[in-house]
Amino acid sequence: MKEPDDQDTDGGRSERSKSSGSQSRASSQYASRSATKEDDRILEDVTDETLTAGEGSYLGDDDSYGEDLERSSNSLQDDRESTGEFRHLETPGSAEEEAELKIKTISQSFFYDYMELVSIPYVSPNSGIPLELLILVHSFGYDCNKRANLQLLDSNTIMYIAGNQLILLNLKTKEQIYLRSSSGTGIGAIGVHTDKTYFAVAEKGVSPKIIIYEYPSLRPYRILRDGTDLVYAYVDFNYSGTLLASVGGNPDHTLTIWNWREEQPILRTKAFSQEVFKVTFNPEEDAQLTTAGSGHIKFWEMAVTFTGLKLQGSLGRFGKTTTSDIEGYMELPDGKVLSGTEWGNMLVWEAGLIKVELCRVKSKPCHQGPINQIMLDEGEVITIGSDGWVRIWDFETIDTADVIDETGLLEIEPINELHVDKNVKLYSMIKMNDAGNNFWLAQDSNGAIWKLDLSFSNITQDPECLFSFHSGAIKAVAVSPLTYLMATTALDCAIRIYDFASCTPLAHVKFNQGGTALAWVPRVVSFTGAHIIVGFEDGVVRVLELYDPKGLTIFAGRKKYLDADLHLKHVFKPHTAHVTALAFERDGEILATGSKDKTVFFFEVEKDYKPIGYITTPGPVCQLQWSPVSHPESTLLIICENGYVLEAPFPTIKEEVEDHDLVSYEIKDMCIKCFHFSSVKSKILQLIEIEKRKKRKDLKEKEKEERRKQLAAERGEDEETEFQEEEEEEEEEEEEPLPEIFIPLTPCHILCGFYSEPGKFWVSLGGYDSGFLYHCEFPPCDKSSDITEKKDEPLDFRFLEDTEDNPIHTITFSLNHDMMFCGLQDGAIRIYILSPNDSSLKTLENYWHFNVHDNNYGCVNSISTSFDDRFLVTTGADSNIFVFSIFSIFELRKTFRAKVPSPRLGIETEPTPGDIEDPKAYSIENARRKREHDRLMKEVEEIKSKKREELKALRNQFQKLLEMNEELPKHMQFKRTDFEIDSKIRAEINRRTAFKIQQLEKELAWEKEKHQLGLRKLQNRFHDSLEGDIIVVHAIQSDHKVSSYRLVKPSKYSKSRRISQFDRRTSKMERFEKEGTGRKDSQKETGGNNSIQEESMIEKGKEFRPKTLSQIMVDNQIEKTRKLILKAERAQHKIQQRKKEWEELYKSKPADDYEDPKDVQAIKEAQLYMGDFNLKTAPDYKIPEHMRINAAKKEEELGQLDSMTHSKKMHFNKSILSLRDLKVAVIEEIQCLVQELKSIQAILHESKHIPIPEIPQMYPEEVPEKRFYYDEDTLFAFKHKHKENESEKAPQTEQTGSISFSGGFLKLSSGKDGDMTTRGSLSKSARASTFGLDIPKFLEFEKADPTDVELEIMKRNEIKHMYMQQYLANRIKELIVTFDAELRLLRHQKLKLDTQMKLSDLNHVTLFQEMLLLKNFEKQENILQERVTSLDKEEQEMQWRINETLKEMEEKKNEITRLQDQEKALYAGFQTAIGENNKFANFLMKVLKKKIKRVKKKEVEGDADEDEESDESSEEESSLESTEDESGSEDEVFDDSICPTNCDVGLFELALQLREKRLDLEEALVEEKKILDNLRKEYDALSRKVKIVGTNLNAAEEALEAYQREKQQQLNEILVVVPLKLHQIEHVVFGEIPSDLSGTLVFSNGSLERLQNRIVQLQEENSKQQKLNREWRERRKQLIREKREIAKSIKKMEETVRDLMLSKFGRVIDLAALQTLSVNTTLEELKIKKLRKELLNTKEMKKWEEKIAQVWWELMMKTKEHTKKLHQMNDLCIEKKKLDSQLNTLQNQQGNAFQGPRKADIVAKAKVTELIQLQAERIVALKEEIALLHRKDGFALPPIQPPQAKR
Repeated sequence: MKEPDDQDTDGGRSERSKSSGSQSRASSQYASRSATKEDDRILEDVTDETLTAGEGSYLGDDDSYGEDLERSSNSLQDDRESTGEFRHLETPGSAEEEAELKIKTISQSFFYDYMELVSIPYVSPNSGIPLELLILVHSFGYDCNKRANLQLLDSNTIMYIAGNQLILLNLKTKEQIYLRSSSGTGIGAIGVHTDKTYFAVAEKGVSPKIIIYEYPSLRPYRILRDGTDLVYAYVDFNYSGTLLASVGGNPDHTLTIWNWREEQPILRTKAFSQEVFKVTFNPEEDAQLTTAGSGHIKFWEMAVTFTGLKLQGSLGRFGKTTTSDIEGYMELPDGKVLSGTEWGNMLVWEAGLIKVELCRVKSKPCHQGPINQIMLDEGEVITIGSDGWVRIWDFETIDTADVIDETGLLEIEPINELHVDKNVKLYSMIKMNDAGNNFWLAQDSNGAIWKLDLSFSNITQDPECLFSFHSGAIKAVAVSPLTYLMATTALDCAIRIYDFASCTPLAHVKFNQGGTALAWVPRVVSFTGAHIIVGFEDGVVRVLELYDPKGLTIFAGRKKYLDADLHLKHVFKPHTAHVTALAFERDGEILATGSKDKTVFFFEVEKDYKPIGYITTPGPVCQLQWSPVSHPESTLLIICENGYVLEAPFPTIKEEVEDHDLVSYEIKDMCIKCFHFSSVKSKILQLIEIEKRKKRKDLKEKEKEERRKQLAAERGEDEETEFQEEEEEEEEEEEEPLPEIFIPLTPCHILCGFYSEPGKFWVSLGGYDSGFLYHCEFPPCDKSSDITEKKDEPLDFRFLEDTEDNPIHTITFSLNHDMMFCGLQDGAIRIYILSPNDSSLKTLENYWHFNVHDNNYGCVNSISTSFDDRFLVTTGADSNIFVFSIFSIFELRKTFRAKVPSPRLGIETEPTPGDIEDPKAYSIENARRKREHDRLMKEVEEIKSKKREELKALRNQFQKLLEMNEELPKHMQFKRTDFEIDSKIRAEINRRTAFKIQQLEKELAWEKEKHQLGLRKLQNRFHDSLEGDIIVVHAIQSDHKVSSYRLVKPSKYSKSRRISQFDRRTSKMERFEKEGTGRKDSQKETGGNNSIQEESMIEKGKEFRPKTLSQIMVDNQIEKTRKLILKAERAQHKIQQRKKEWEELYKSKPADDYEDPKDVQAIKEAQLYMGDFNLKTAPDYKIPEHMRINAAKKEEELGQLDSMTHSKKMHFNKSILSLRDLKVAVIEEIQCLVQELKSIQAILHESKHIPIPEIPQMYPEEVPEKRFYYDEDTLFAFKHKHKENESEKAPQTEQTGSISFSGGFLKLSSGKDGDMTTRGSLSKSARASTFGLDIPKFLEFEKADPTDVELEIMKRNEIKHMYMQQYLANRIKELIVTFDAELRLLRHQKLKLDTQMKLSDLNHVTLFQEMLLLKNFEKQENILQERVTSLDKEEQEMQWRINETLKEMEEKKNEITRLQDQEKALYAGFQTAIGENNKFANFLMKVLKKKIKRVKKKEVEGDADEDEESDESSEEESSLESTEDESGSEDEVFDDSICPTNCDVGLFELALQLREKRLDLEEALVEEKKILDNLRKEYDALSRKVKIVGTNLNAAEEALEAYQREKQQQLNEILVVVPLKLHQIEHVVFGEIPSDLSGTLVFSNGSLERLQNRIVQLQEENSKQQKLNREWRERRKQLIREKREIAKSIKKMEETVRDLMLSKFGRVIDLAALQTLSVNTTLEELKIKKLRKELLNTKEMKKWEEKIAQVWWELMMKTKEHTKKLHQMNDLCIEKKKLDSQLNTLQNQQGNAFQGPRKADIVAKAKVTELIQLQAERIVALKEEIALLHRKDGFALPPIQPPQAKR
């Protein structure tokens, strides 16, 4: 890179001149290669010369992309110097690094080399193709839909983007200067420095650059890198020009703030997740920015934080305003932002919220459509919109705007406004630097650049269109075959003519439809080259003639001469859809047109484009091409989009005579060849892969062979065999599978094609099959085969490099076919160099490639060369038209200029053909078919009319014969059957007729069913919905009539009632609360009943058992204990009850801010019903809960109105029916009376007859239900009536109609209805019949002179008949008058009811409008109401949970108190058991209070985890207990396992038992406290949640209330009709009713009177309340005095109680504790247990005593027996002694052996003695046990067992 001093500054202009030879662009693939190398080289140079290594650290910092959208920021440390510029703060380092940083900065005079940056075309290596093969000459296009694509550099130079070019246009000279993009992938955005000395070009591509150019030298000054991923959307300099802001497009939308002079980013963050349109600095504050885009606006601020400079963003919240895309906005000086909207209003933003919405008067939008730009100029706000208006607004009005009502709208009016023109859509606007003038340049999205004068003075100039372009994609281009003229067309309905040699637009014309195809008529047709043919999207084809209007003689008086003009020559419509292709046959005889309607039409050119015919194609046509001259036959190549290619031969031109006989233009006998393309790309890729593998294999084989030879030569045969084995192992390796054959399900579109040889052609496809040119050949023509089923494959292909995803869309050749020009999808141009006569494209290798149009949306739609191959014209979808020179530009600058054809002679007088402007007009084919159909129908009608005339003549002749036959005498008349020639003919005719009728019925069955369904639908729709037709009852004598109401069945509103959101049902919690208490009580009751039943059963069982004395003693002790316990419990209950009473009393104590609920309710009622009529239109009106209305309630109200209206109408209709029935009865009675009158007049003389009254008739409208009843007679009568109408016999028709109707009515009423007559009429008819019978009898006798008596009788009869005649006439008159009176009365009632019904209809309309409006609000209202209900329900549920938690807490507290009381009672009881002077009291108390280790029982049921946890917890607890034991052992170590000597064992055992109980109580107490703590935590959490839910509920209720107000405001806008009389209007001005009644109020007198009375009532209530207030104040003072006195008395009583306690107990004690401790439950239980034990022991002792007595008795008996035995033995002994003495005497010497005691006696004596001793010992033991049991504290030991077992 050159240094700035070495650069050639003068060469900058020459290098970038408007005709620069290097003005071109490479494709993205190759541009990326060259650009990467150039960028690396540039970066290296800059780094070496100007930058340090540390300054590029920001390039890798990408962490900021994941931060929060609202506050995302990523910054480098920077320092703000005194100049206000931002500089980077580097990491603190040494002074040397800082000095190095200051030295190595970019020099202010440094510039880049433009030629090293700019993209260049890609050329195939070693091809010899010059880089300057194409040179850009001029650009005729303008991308008018690109955002901010119009910038001003100076007063004469504008700048805009055109594809890959940046164009600088001189407004005076119209010269263009081009700057190519450096990336070769397009330009995203441009921005101009505030000093107009620099401009920024933000490009597209991967990691695109922002290049800062200096103006006017146009040298690259700075390059900013890594600001976004793919494309820049907008760039903007700050007001001082030191900073640059850029925002990226999809996908990253990165916002970057640059110190562009140092090429350093200061801040970077993600702007938004959706598309961002624009970013700008605040002109007053550089630290503030604004971004806007799709559905958002965001406000940014650069803030210094403790971590450095941050970019903080705040997203604008739309609130109630509809979210909108924001295109235009403006920062106000005070920080507010003014933005536009999609609907045309302006929004004022402040602090991220909408402050006010601005609109025009009567809520009209500021613009009709989006506001695209807002600017501040000279204290005025300028807005431009898509509606073509520029409006000026007052800045002060906007700056101070604020909300005045709840709508949020503020109405303002513009100061000035300018409408540019029709069909103008302003997109952006810039001010020109013209001193003294207020000129602006405007970008028009419809394809123009305007110059606007916004001075709004007397000399203000009209808007001037400086340049006009195509808007949108350009569809086609055509070049003149004779000169340098070209024509273009687009969907903007314009056709434009350009002179591309002199770079001048010549003419343009617009039609109603957009152009889709274009062709220049060849010279063989128009020698002057003046004709252009254009196809349009509605199927119309127009032939236009181009001429030079200066050659016309009639132009002498014109002020402005045009360079060219277009004249409509021919117009025709061959198609019904887009015309896509136009092609002239090589000899110019035939024109072929193709369309998307799948037809190709042929026209004969010589005969003014006379249609020849058309053929149908299997798909939409996209291209037509006739075979070149080199082909032997002239054929047409037809390319369809869906993969079909057809070849049609030259069509046969028919003679003019045959043309009239054609029914259709379709050509059916043409032999068309068809090729249905089948995808072969996958096969080609497979073959390529096979070829690659084969080459790799051959290469490996060669390498192996060489290695083998080398090894054989070096080592020998053994190693060669080893090498062969290694080769075999390598060969065994498996190859990868080949790519699979793939054929897409949907055929790829054919984009373009061309002929190669006869019957062969090349095509380019898109989609999957792109990347190749396919050479195809037509199969032979086979009319019998189905072309849709056949699949054809190409015979050859050509690979196109880098077109896999970038297919070729259009192809054209140079004149000598040495160059093939291709237009690609990404806007690039590719030129292939071909060999001569290379139709097979074998040399399609070397090419020249360059990106020209936009890479994203600039697909090249058309490409064409000039007639001499010196120019190339390209058009794209990006609205750009580029003209290139194929050779040197200097040769073209000589004298080349296009020549416009001269006008034909008489062209000015030639009439213009009628244009086809209606897009629905008939095409040529449709018009031909319509004409043929009309002709056939006309011929058929003529034949039918002739036949009808013949039949009519024969019928008349036959009718005359019948009349002649009737005139003959009867005996001479022929019978009707005699006129039949043959009866078989009549029978055959009848049979055929019946058959035809049957066939006709079958044919018309569908029509019959259709009409029946139609009739049924009509009846269902119009008749069945009615409850009755309108009945009109006519008066008999007068013209009055009264009609019933057309009563429709009740509407849906009166049938059902919708469930409203406001009809709240009680929640589950509320139901549970209601049912919970009852359930608990019932459970308690049932439990109590169960226990009572059990106890009663036990007691009943006990009643039958006899009680012993001991049992009585135990029961007495239990009863005594129970009474003591009950007494203690009552005392405790009394204490607790007293505590509760005190608590409730303290709770009931009102707080300082306490208000009586009754007073609050009274205040609410007063507020609701105080008579203050707040108008619903008031801004502070709050809708009461009971007055809130919704759609369901309104429907119910509407249903009530409908029901009431329906009932009234039904009641009146019943009256009408009754009146009609009365008329029927009157008519019947009049008929009877007339009959009687006629019979009487038959007797009377004619002179005495009175006129007989006419019998009234029933009108058809009086019985409308009979109109739907018909029979065969009615049908014949209708037919007869129809015939009579045709024969114009009106009188007879009327008579027949009346007779038929009356007869029909009488016939219908002659049945059952005819019997419904009154009794009077029947009696009178009977009397009439008697008179009628007497007359014939009287006439039977012969005439004789009457006698006097007879004369008298006759006279009397005559008088009687005359009286009856008059009576009957009067009766008839009376009936008629009575009926008419009833009718008039009912008519008067109907008039009143009509008034009510009209008012009801008006009310119905109002209610219906309100209902529709409420339905619009219903959805949002339901959402808000549901939210309020859900929050309310949630709050209630949480409140219920809180209450439950409080209850549980209270229960736990009570449980804790109970446990503590039990513990105290335990200690007190033990203390009582010990006694006062027990020396072991301390020891026993220590034993009781000792904390010992207790083994906790593990639950059997549980998981292993639970066991482990319990083990851990037990270990922890045991450790704690051990520590406690250790701490306790420090004071005194004692052994609690052995009872000390002299200590009562019973007390020791009692201490151990009570210790266990104490430990149980302590464990339960700890557990309860834990539960209580958890409940407290839960209560606190629930309380916090309740507060949050309450806050949300209040917010939701406020939102609902605001929505209700909005709904009420909308309801207030509905107009309501209120009929008033003049005396009801009291609002008069000067005695007259004012014209404007908008400020009036309709109010009832009763309400007004109530309000006035309410004033008096309020005054009275006020005085009454004041009086009550004084009384309550006095009452309060009295209560305070009483409170003081009671407090004194309480204090005195407390002192008395204290003295009594001291005197009685010696100290102050707790009476509650004393009462509680008065009964030791444990001790009493032990006493009862002891008593029971004594009773048991007594029973046992009694048993033993009984046993002892028994034993004693036995012993005594044994003793007695033994004594008896002893006496016997004594006697025996005495006797023995005597005997011994005798024996001794006898034998003195022999008696010595029997001397001394016997051994058996000794043993028996010893046993008895031992038994006695044992029994004595037993008695002593039992006595000791009895003595022990008699003691109170005795401890019963088991009885002493004898040492030996009992017998």
